[in-house]
Amino acid sequence: MKVNARRALMMTSVDTWTLGAAVGTVMALRMARIAAGGLTGAKEAELMVTEKVGAAIELQILLLTGALGTNPFEAVQGTLEYYRNKVAANHRRLTRY
Repeated sequence: MKVNARRALMMTSVDTWTLGAAVGTVMALRMARIAAGGLTGAKEAELMVTEKVGAAIELQILLLTGALGTNPFEAVQGTLEYYRNKVAANHRRLTRY
C-alpha cells in the first residue's frame, strides 16, 4: 500500500469515527425528545423519518451526477461531509432550547 493510500485510509477512518460519535449524540437528543411524547415528540419522529428519506434520495442524486467526486475516495469523503453537515444542523436545532 502506498503512503498516500495509507494516509487517505487513515483520514477516512478518523472522519468516519468522528461522524459516528456526533451521530450518537444527535440520536440521544432525538430519542429524549421523542420519549417525552406529546406533539413535540411526534413532530420529531416525523421529521426524523422525513429527513432520512430525503437525505437518501439527495445523496443518491449527488453520487449519480458525480457531485461527490470522480473516484471512490472522493465519493466517500463527499458522503461523510454531506452527513456531517446534516448531523451538525440537527445538533444545533436540538440543543437550541
